[in-house]
Amino acid sequence: MTERRSAYCCRWTAPMSSDETRSLLIVDDEARILSALRRTLRREGYEILTAETAEEALRILDERSVDAILSDNKMPVMNGSEFLREAARRCPNAVRMIITGWTEEIPPSQLESLGVCALVSKPWDDDKLKATLRRALGL
Repeated sequence: MTERRSAYCCRWTAPMSSDETRSLLIVDDEARILSALRRTLRREGYEILTAETAEEALRILDERSVDAILSDNKMPVMNGSEFLREAARRCPNAVRMIITGWTEEIPPSQLESLGVCALVSKPWDDDKLKATLRRALGL
């Protein structure tokens, strides 16, 4: 995690009741990263959807809404910033987070314009990731 993440806590996220299952869309072009994130966050009780491309993720968002989106930033064809901009139009109430190994390449102004509430560094710490997601969802 980077220190910048706290500045982008989702102040607009309304708390949900504690018995609701939250849905999380994870987007990353590396299958092993998707698998590790799915395994870690499924244990927390989230309904996990995954996509290896931004295009695949947008098709998922055309079919249903999600509570949170965790997207890699460096992906082929459509990068994470472009994807999150389009995802915000299709699913405006979803909490948006970026996970990347290149945190210094994303200026704070860009995070804010995308409505990104957290910037997660790769490699990530499981406990910090879970806490960041809970906080972003208002849990």
